Amino acid sequence: MSLEILALVAMLPILVALILMVGLRWPATKAMPLAWLTAAIAAVFVWGLPVKYVAALTLQGFVTAIGILIIVFGAIIILYTLKYSGGMETIQHGMQNISRDRRVQAIIIGYMFAAFIEGAAGFGTPAALAAPLLLSLGFPPLAAAVLCLVFNSFPVTFGAVGTPIILGLKFLHPLVNQAVTDVPGLNYTNVEQFNLVIGQWATVLHIGMVFILPIFMLGFITRFFGANRSWREGFRAWKFCVFAAVAFSVPYLGFAWFVGPEFPSLIGGLIGLGVLVYGAKKGFCVPDDVWDFGDESKWEPEWTGDISASNSSEFKCHMSQFRAWLPYILIGLILVITRIPELGLKGILAAQNISWNGILGYENVGASVKYLYLPGTIPFALVALLTILLHRMKGEAVKKAWSESIAKMKNPTIALFFAVGLVSIFRGSGVVDALLNPHAYPSMPLAMAKSVAAVSGNAWPMFASFVGGLGSFITGSNTVSDLLFAEFQWGVAAQLDLPRQIIVAAQVAGGAMGNMVCIHNIVAVCAVVGLSGMEGTILKRTVWPFLLYGTVVGLVASMMCFVFFPNLF
Repeated sequence: MSLEILALVAMLPILVALILMVGLRWPATKAMPLAWLTAAIAAVFVWGLPVKYVAALTLQGFVTAIGILIIVFGAIIILYTLKYSGGMETIQHGMQNISRDRRVQAIIIGYMFAAFIEGAAGFGTPAALAAPLLLSLGFPPLAAAVLCLVFNSFPVTFGAVGTPIILGLKFLHPLVNQAVTDVPGLNYTNVEQFNLVIGQWATVLHIGMVFILPIFMLGFITRFFGANRSWREGFRAWKFCVFAAVAFSVPYLGFAWFVGPEFPSLIGGLIGLGVLVYGAKKGFCVPDDVWDFGDESKWEPEWTGDISASNSSEFKCHMSQFRAWLPYILIGLILVITRIPELGLKGILAAQNISWNGILGYENVGASVKYLYLPGTIPFALVALLTILLHRMKGEAVKKAWSESIAKMKNPTIALFFAVGLVSIFRGSGVVDALLNPHAYPSMPLAMAKSVAAVSGNAWPMFASFVGGLGSFITGSNTVSDLLFAEFQWGVAAQLDLPRQIIVAAQVAGGAMGNMVCIHNIVAVCAVVGLSGMEGTILKRTVWPFLLYGTVVGLVASMMCFVFFPNLF
């Protein structure tokens, strides 16, 4: 069978997911099982893989999904513990008293606070948390949703303490180890160094939009939601935007380049938030005028939903700001202590491993879960337990937090099991074994890579990030996008002899920007701001910053390839 036909068949599971989730608006809980089934049928009837082997690959994906789900649960349990302890409302109360200027509020909450939450929790929580806060301050629900979705982009590569890189690129590890042996002149010698390098290049790809995006979005908001419909009113706050970008990017770059992928967004958001709030209170770089959305009676009907800004609740202070923020401070401290090798705990925690080797009798199929090293257990679940004491929670509040967190796991579990199971079939389809792969076909991602490489040539760096964005758009996760397409990107880079680290970095950056148009995130935000049924309206607004982001990342990636690897052109 020709390479082109193999590539088309390999695309079918992705197209099924796209049609069902976007065209027919199916939830991922229904769409992803059918996408997995499409991949399984293609593996058996086109690639000729044994049914039992496909089942083993699926189980391998399920085990990998468990590791991701532990992180998801940890992120959720922290969120709900703070919700029922009163800590989150206290944080929100402190946020709403800093400035009356909606542009300043948008940057502090939608840009910086959400970046910190992304670094600590990820998985769609920042937009769902920040949007109601903006709503309570007087933002139209549609404006709040669009702002929070778009700003939930540049921090996502390092979201949930680096999960998109650390877990999202796990299927690249054998290829990385092989490249270390076969490819001379690489600036990494093992998987950890490779992850560090990917994070370094990713920050270079993101950094332009870290500065451009806040300015663009303030202009966007004043143009489409302001009384005067003026881009200029938003652009007047450019100094505050630059101040915010510097406050975030200095620690963001420092931790990405010298520590690793776990901390850039978390520490960048935490330090940046403190600096930005202090500066705003002192009037540093704050616009001279105070901008608002105008009389609510004159707002367009599509701006509001079931929850309007005028009838939203006022937040109350249940404890000191320090005590409310203490769980997040502990998360940051514990992450630093457990992620720096020289302190000794990293090796101990990483060694605690539950492995399943030789799944269904296939020696080459196995998976493991480092249950203590995953941030879902330490620090998230650990800090959630400590918060019960720190915030003096009553038994009923603790029960609500844990029961709701467990209930919230149903849909992510179904979607992730089948999404990662699909990914496992993708990567296992190219096994080098005549009994398992009788036609000696390349893996599904490699078939797509070779086909695309034949068409794109050295222009691929311009488009690589959009593939990552497509993955997030379909699967709802930068991590799963990386699991799905990282091998594809590596294959294109190898096929075209492009620098693998830059192309993979473009993938993780693209997966981050894909959160703007991610169906899951849009549905979640719509639910919390009362805009259910208006997902299409929001997608029409967020697609433009998505295209801008991808264009900028593509230009930077192309320039990096040309400057640092001129012999390729």
